[in-house]
Amino acid sequence: MADFKEISPNASATAKLTNWFENRLPTAFDMYKVHMSEYYAPKNFNFWYVFGSLAMLVLVIQIVTGIFLVMHYKPDAALAFGSVEYIMRDVPWGWLIRYMHSTGASAFFVVVYLHMFRGLLYGSYRKPRELVWIFGCAIFLCLMGEAFMGYLLPWGQMSYWGAQVIVNLFTAVPFVGPDLALLIRGDYVVGDATLNRFFSFHVIAVPLVLLGLVVAHLMALHDVGSNNPDGIEIKATKDDKGIPLDGIPFHPYYSVHDIFAVCVFLMVFSAVIFFAPEFGGYFLEYNNFIPADPLKTPLHIAPVWYFTPYYSMLRAITSEMVLVLIACVVGAAGFSVIKFKLPAILKAVIVGGAVVVVAMMLSIDAKFWGVVAMGGAVVILFFLPWLDKCPVKSIRYRPSWHKYLYGVFVIIFVILAYLGTQPPTPVGERLSQAGTLFYFGFFLLMPWWSRIGKAKPVPTRVNFTAH
Repeated sequence: MADFKEISPNASATAKLTNWFENRLPTAFDMYKVHMSEYYAPKNFNFWYVFGSLAMLVLVIQIVTGIFLVMHYKPDAALAFGSVEYIMRDVPWGWLIRYMHSTGASAFFVVVYLHMFRGLLYGSYRKPRELVWIFGCAIFLCLMGEAFMGYLLPWGQMSYWGAQVIVNLFTAVPFVGPDLALLIRGDYVVGDATLNRFFSFHVIAVPLVLLGLVVAHLMALHDVGSNNPDGIEIKATKDDKGIPLDGIPFHPYYSVHDIFAVCVFLMVFSAVIFFAPEFGGYFLEYNNFIPADPLKTPLHIAPVWYFTPYYSMLRAITSEMVLVLIACVVGAAGFSVIKFKLPAILKAVIVGGAVVVVAMMLSIDAKFWGVVAMGGAVVILFFLPWLDKCPVKSIRYRPSWHKYLYGVFVIIFVILAYLGTQPPTPVGERLSQAGTLFYFGFFLLMPWWSRIGKAKPVPTRVNFTAH
């Protein structure tokens, strides 16, 4: 046990109380120092670095509002929709809590997408922050599972049929597909058993995993230190006390700095809640205000907006698209064998692997490869630290054309998101296919294109102007 710290009898009551707690719970104060007051962050953080704090804020909003919603929600297929209506109409301020939760779900994905894009811009996934990035991608995957399971709970027409479509996708998995879908549903159709399973995972299991990943993400971040727009390790330049010359304590400097961003965010968040909670049907679909009817299928079934880029990729994989993918596999294998000086045994392995993949693509239904594309679009993000071979981290010092490539990537992602909200059309299908090829090409070809061009010289100290 640590030695007790003595304090002057003339000290203030606040100081005495703080000293009392510090003597009995020193670990908490040590953690505060490590992660807040004595954690030195780079001086040159910009606008893009506020979204991590906003993600924490939205997580708190979702947990608190979720607790109050659970008090009145009934996870029963016959009562679920009615309980949501009861919350909206009869529970004091229930409508506000429900809209905070539904708007918070969309806000969560907005800030997380922007947070991840910042990591892409400034190379926050590069050494030594690979584990920080992996934990972040795991959080994103967890969020998607949490959102999907929560999407079913209102038991509205769109949430019911959306869950029906997504769960049925698992039947495309060879050999085990039907059994896997049955395991997820808990019944032969989406019904009471499915609702109870999703409720349990949404309220208990997934949030616990999510909180654990958030803690691991922050611990890993604070162990290696924060990245910055210049991609310079500030720990490399320290004073005689071991303090980074280009660093400042996170608290109070950035904690106060983030309060401004929090205020702006809450104003926008409140405006959506009070004036446009449905947000044109993107945050809350109008069909979800209608009770689920297993006998009446909506004309167009689309997931909520933050799933739609991946939904577009799912729909893009048709029988024709499989042939294009086969051509890509054959081309990649041929290029590797001809272009690179590899041992004969390795060339044989590449050719044999390509033959196996092509045979699988020809023999397995395109629906399965759509599911693979949808899942692979997220899984591939985990490997980003090893795909990027550019000698510099930050977009500031990369070749100028990288900025345009990143811009095209964002535009393509937004187009895929929009197409996922629309009914399928021949033109939309072709655009989705082109966008899917670009998305995967962006990452799979990154070891090649990220090396091209001459990087700009990276300074030894961060660029910072006081303001």
